[in-house]
Amino acid sequence: MDGHFSTLGALIGLIFAILGIIAKVPTPYSLIFGALIGGILGGADLDTTVLAITSGASSMTSPALRIFTSGILAGALIKTGSAEKIAETIVSLFRRRGAVFALCLATMLICAVGVFIDVAVITVAPIALAIGRKLELSRSCVTLAMIGGGKAGNIVSPNPNTIAASDVFGVDLTSLMARNLIPAILALIAATLIATALSKRGARELETLDHDDASGARLPSFAASIAGPLAILALLALRPLVNIKIDPILALPLGGLVCAVATGNARKLREYSEFGLSKVVGVSILLISAGAIAGIIRDSTLQTDITSLLERLNAPTFALAPIAGVFFSAATASTTAGCSVGSQAFAATFATGGVAALPAAAMLHAGAITLDSLPHGSFFHATGGVVRMNFSERAKLIPYEAAIGFVAVASSTAIYMIFNK
Repeated sequence: MDGHFSTLGALIGLIFAILGIIAKVPTPYSLIFGALIGGILGGADLDTTVLAITSGASSMTSPALRIFTSGILAGALIKTGSAEKIAETIVSLFRRRGAVFALCLATMLICAVGVFIDVAVITVAPIALAIGRKLELSRSCVTLAMIGGGKAGNIVSPNPNTIAASDVFGVDLTSLMARNLIPAILALIAATLIATALSKRGARELETLDHDDASGARLPSFAASIAGPLAILALLALRPLVNIKIDPILALPLGGLVCAVATGNARKLREYSEFGLSKVVGVSILLISAGAIAGIIRDSTLQTDITSLLERLNAPTFALAPIAGVFFSAATASTTAGCSVGSQAFAATFATGGVAALPAAAMLHAGAITLDSLPHGSFFHATGGVVRMNFSERAKLIPYEAAIGFVAVASSTAIYMIFNK
């Protein structure tokens, strides 16, 4: 169906979707209505437009199912107190002098083991604010430390964004996670340095927050807390090690089960699953609706036009991967939606242009954490609200977040240029 819609129509549809999100129309509806407008203005009839939309949405069914099952893991990690215990242990290891790095690392690891980035920030926030108040760190410092660490962890995690990219590109989830390990470490370092530079800038008194996600005041041991994530890594590692494939649709909920059993909460697994499901339903719906507008973009002349532009500029095809990640995540203000739309739109272009699927997915994925926290998305408001930042204060962090994302995507691209030439 390539070429059924004009580039101009597809872009207008995307703009309408962005305007809808900014106007606080629910994001899934904004994306679907934007897709309808893009298809019709793109020169196709209604039947062709609807077919492209449903085709794009249906292609997201596989990652959506994996995300649904990941809710069991997320629910278990949060409700058993395992995520909080991991954060607490890491922070306590580094004491006062390494406090900023500890906050970055704690959020990174919690996100990397399968907790969504906004939930990871919310989990670490009470610890971060207490430390910030004790050490007289600014609100900007502790907030950026958590966000930057979360971004680093997000590109090496079995989270919805990684699942979406791995499914569309057809690459192994473990391999995609491992591919961006070095960029994640560099992003962690960048987050630590930038947050430290902000440690005294605009400081005002930090308060502690009520935090009741865990099942009780008594947290499990660190060994029990980390058991679930370690089980997932072991299951996913079977494919590269001994060629036994355990799909994430099985590995992720098994990790949640191991977490519940290890912490002595096996009887509460149903409760944890319900909680986790409440966290992933919105993400799954977002992913499917992002597939709707991705179907229009995928079947438009946008790919051909951009490829032609790159040729005229003598730019290599692989450069489109990081650009697509940055652009679509900024447009949707979502790492998951950005990965979904960008992957669907250009996966075929990379294949025909001689760019292997794994590095293309990694570069696009790294690009998607650069501008994913713009004000028309929920992450901006969730992370600002949990530390009681007003709009202006939260907006001032966007350039610093973008710098952390740029370190990740630049290093991911550099790795491709060095080893794939």
